[in-house]
Amino acid sequence: MAPVGKPQKPPRDSIARLLAAIEHIARAEEPVTAADLSVALGIPRATAYRIFARLEQERILIPELGGRGSTAGERLSDMAVSLVTNSTRHAARHRVLQGLVDEVGETCNLTTLSGGDIVYIDRVETHWPLRMYLSRGSRVPSHCTATGKLLLSLLPERQMNELIRAAPLKRYSDRTITNPDKLAAELARIRAEEVGVDNQEFAAGMVAVAVPVRDKQGRPVAALAVHAPIVRLPLEAARRHLPALRKAAAALSALLD
Repeated sequence: MAPVGKPQKPPRDSIARLLAAIEHIARAEEPVTAADLSVALGIPRATAYRIFARLEQERILIPELGGRGSTAGERLSDMAVSLVTNSTRHAARHRVLQGLVDEVGETCNLTTLSGGDIVYIDRVETHWPLRMYLSRGSRVPSHCTATGKLLLSLLPERQMNELIRAAPLKRYSDRTITNPDKLAAELARIRAEEVGVDNQEFAAGMVAVAVPVRDKQGRPVAALAVHAPIVRLPLEAARRHLPALRKAAAALSALLD
């Protein structure tokens, strides 16, 4: 069952109830039911069922297989990504990222998890001609990227396992981990260190390391990475940039307060 909890005051009108329902769904770590909404928001069950049905109709919610409730749909995920990407704080975020690139001399990116993919919120390219170009809003797989594996590892275990076992893991290079059990073991190691690593798993010849960016409640909401060709930045050399990455991640976290 999704976490519920008692609200201080039930929402008083239809718009407030709808917004409170969306907020509850966005924060829930497990599938949500209409009964959960009724308890969490302190509203009648009939009202909760009407809200629930409308949110499913509008693709804010999608039903879980087996009738175990519903989870955030693609439309809600896309709204969240757009909100973060187009925030008025984008300029300040971009300056932090630019400062990091100036310090480490390689491309750095800020990403978040959306469904089973990683979405680029922001990215600053190095001046070197040999690089991989990905624009803001680009999507890449989570199971073979540094930021993707990091954010997967920090999910609740059940949610993480559902994502990595939902469909066959696509191979992108001869180093891509395509066995879910091996990936789960890799994610456990990443979770312990809180450092994501891509050792030529997404693209041959490219490496990356990543650290989490947390909100004021301490929740990992994004990941910050440095990314470069291995001929210019071997993986161990990339790991030497972790202090700079963590410092920049702390600055980005402060912008979320």
